[in-house]
Amino acid sequence: MARSLYEWLWQHEFWLPPGITWEDMQESEDTHYPQPRDLLLSIPFALILVVIRCAFERAIALPLSTKLGVRDKQRPKAQPNPVLETFYSTRCKNPKEGELLSLAKQCDLPVRKVEKWFRHRRNMDRPSLSKKFSEACWRFTFYIISFFTGLAVLYDKPWLWDHRECWTGYPQQPLQPSLFWYYMLELSFYWSLVFTLPFDVKRKDFKEQIVHHAATIFLISFSYCANYIRIGTLVMVIHDASDCFLEPTKIFNYMKWKRTCDSLFMIFSAVFLISRLVIYPYTVLYNTYYYSMEIFQPFFGYYFVNVLLMILQLLHVFWSCLIIHMVYKFILQGTMEKDMRSDTEESDKDEERDKIREKEKNGITCFSNVTSNGYIQRNGSEPLDNRAHRANGHAKER
Repeated sequence: MARSLYEWLWQHEFWLPPGITWEDMQESEDTHYPQPRDLLLSIPFALILVVIRCAFERAIALPLSTKLGVRDKQRPKAQPNPVLETFYSTRCKNPKEGELLSLAKQCDLPVRKVEKWFRHRRNMDRPSLSKKFSEACWRFTFYIISFFTGLAVLYDKPWLWDHRECWTGYPQQPLQPSLFWYYMLELSFYWSLVFTLPFDVKRKDFKEQIVHHAATIFLISFSYCANYIRIGTLVMVIHDASDCFLEPTKIFNYMKWKRTCDSLFMIFSAVFLISRLVIYPYTVLYNTYYYSMEIFQPFFGYYFVNVLLMILQLLHVFWSCLIIHMVYKFILQGTMEKDMRSDTEESDKDEERDKIREKEKNGITCFSNVTSNGYIQRNGSEPLDNRAHRANGHAKER
């Protein structure tokens, strides 16, 4: 059964244009084509990148964050409570009002204290500022290396300047060593992101990130197996261009360098919108959809790779909407809004709100005491309004 599945999966009708079979893709001493088994190398390379990342964050990123003044916020810890901890771990991290009342009765605590306990407990699970800084440093380092590696590899390639060259001789396009290692670098990195996904900073677009990583891995793998190497290299360079500006924007945001952060964010927004909404559709989507038809007729691989590329474009549109909204707020308010994908600490808003409510409550109490003292005589003293009248000369002295 496994053999039948294997033979069905690797039918040349799925992977190659009409009239081309796997026999036409046989290697020789001077000619090498992409082989699916090569993709297995990306798994150990990804594990190596994970090890390098851990060493980089501990030896370079964390000490650098301390020198640059990145300080983790002191968070109040939730007091040990077995009942609340069990509910938090097994059922819900953000209980509703009815659940809060039930838990308050079980623990014999005020509802406000139970609510505060869950708020502190959720904040304990949120990543620290130094962790965010270290993650941004690692990604910035990789994207810079990857982007300039891509430019160095593609600079003398004809399809970088003339996009129709992506299909010249397809699919019998020999694989060059530089393209192989560039592919392995990118694919290994995205596999490493999948491996570290449970430990990385979780943002509000976490599900979209999973879809993005899955689509990217599938796209890179399929483009390698079907020898869409040339179009794949263009996709990777375009994506790395804007990411080189995103990560330093985060870094300066964590450092509280507001003006530098705002400036980099505007540059990143321009590069992202131009590269993902203009260059990518023309260089990649139009290229694969129209130019490829000048060489061969549609087949399964043609439709499949276009679907994957369209999924990436939909994600580009989703993120572009978020970026445009942030730019709009920046233009109106003159300051950059916090990253809407970030999960802000609840203490920043709820604790402050509780303190304000407490102050307002105390202020009303004091005000009521003061005003009541103006009309109630104590120990034979005169009312405050009589004293005021006499001081102003409106009341005669008895």
